[in-house]
Amino acid sequence: MDQAFNPFLPSWEYIPDGEPHVFGDRVYLYGSHDKFNGNTFCKNDYVCWSAPVSDLRDWKFEGVIWRPSDDPEKRRGSLKEMYAPDVVQGADGRYYLYYFFGNDGTIGVAVCDSPAGRYSYLGRVKYPDGTPLGRRGERDFWQFDPGVFRDDDGRIYLYTGFAPKHPNIFTRFKAVNRFGAMGVELEADMLTVKPPVSFVAKSRHSSAGTGYEGHEFFEASSMRKFNGKYYFIYSSVNGHELCYATGDSPLGEFRYGGVLVSIGDIGLSDKPLNYLGNTHGSVEYINGQYYVFYHRQTNLHCYSRQACAERIEMNADGTFEQAEITSCGLNGGPLKASGEYEARIACNLYSKKGVRFYTLKLPAGCHPYFTQSGGDREGNGDQYIANFCNGATAGFKYFEFLGNTRIGVRISGSASGEIAVTDGVNTVANIAVSPSSEPKEFFASLNIAEGIKPLYFTFKGRGMANLHAVIF
Repeated sequence: MDQAFNPFLPSWEYIPDGEPHVFGDRVYLYGSHDKFNGNTFCKNDYVCWSAPVSDLRDWKFEGVIWRPSDDPEKRRGSLKEMYAPDVVQGADGRYYLYYFFGNDGTIGVAVCDSPAGRYSYLGRVKYPDGTPLGRRGERDFWQFDPGVFRDDDGRIYLYTGFAPKHPNIFTRFKAVNRFGAMGVELEADMLTVKPPVSFVAKSRHSSAGTGYEGHEFFEASSMRKFNGKYYFIYSSVNGHELCYATGDSPLGEFRYGGVLVSIGDIGLSDKPLNYLGNTHGSVEYINGQYYVFYHRQTNLHCYSRQACAERIEMNADGTFEQAEITSCGLNGGPLKASGEYEARIACNLYSKKGVRFYTLKLPAGCHPYFTQSGGDREGNGDQYIANFCNGATAGFKYFEFLGNTRIGVRISGSASGEIAVTDGVNTVANIAVSPSSEPKEFFASLNIAEGIKPLYFTFKGRGMANLHAVIF
């Protein structure tokens, strides 16, 4: 089917921390790169994906743009995984990649003549005296998640910061920032900062009486400018949400604006509708529409994350409405209730007991989760929901129904019982299922009114199922 789904990249691709940028007639997605079922963050090389601004269903793999071994300090063996990057086009027309390694705390810069070519090392972001930003001991702060922004006048600004709710538990990070997100202008060389450093968004330790309370800055700095107003986008101390703050200048005071998206729809629902974990992304204006990019969790932990996106509405006063997480984010409308859909596009997933917040890998218990067969980047496309146990629910939003009378699932495993299907209000089908060592299809009559509706599938019975697909 010629449609777009969430996650919008192939099922075997794990790109978190996505920064979307429109260069010319294409949108490019830059992010860190997780390994399928990895044991820590960002195990793979940086790659880039792009799509025409006129067709966000047509994503193209641009290849590797940067490897850890491309950095001279990495070649000396002092550094580890590459975390969230960002890219900006400089005044010279070239493209600059800002990145950092998990063990270093400084920001590297690489440059390329095209948005998605192989980048070449340029240097470290530094003070005028040559000291790398982040290396001035107690007078400086460990750098994290660089976001880079070019203003309309061509001036370049860099934003970084790591301000956890409980900084004392992050003892390996020297000089954790208790003040909030940092912002600084860069010289024309794209490396040298222009002092002073500003603090542009409040942390948990500096937010009293500011309006940030409960949604303070944690990480994932990103800057955008829409209609003359500056939007600082970040991941809050709650982890599962992207928030924004607005200001009248790139380093000026930023006022808390609200939540852009929560990967559990917290704020739109009275309970989390999806397994939680960190998220990171930004907002981009593409072909006349605003979109918020974020990532979801898989494999019972936070080390294999996937890129998702939703349309998001800006109000007349410049505020954003919180976006709902869906299965059809970049599709421009609901999915057709025909054919079959991989279960991996479920936007809601929870157990009878609710959800967990993923950090380190957790035992499954009776919690469903997204996983895949095969190894990392094999391109086999066989991603599914595992551990679909009694009371587990997978929700898909949204389908357009036009006279549908049948619904089915493809499952494998030891499950015996039924899968109840609802449209969020009414039960519209009950699908009897039985054990099968290989994926097998089961069908039932569907009694659903025409129109745009969600579907929720809840297993009731014994054993465990692997849910592979939903079939119309």
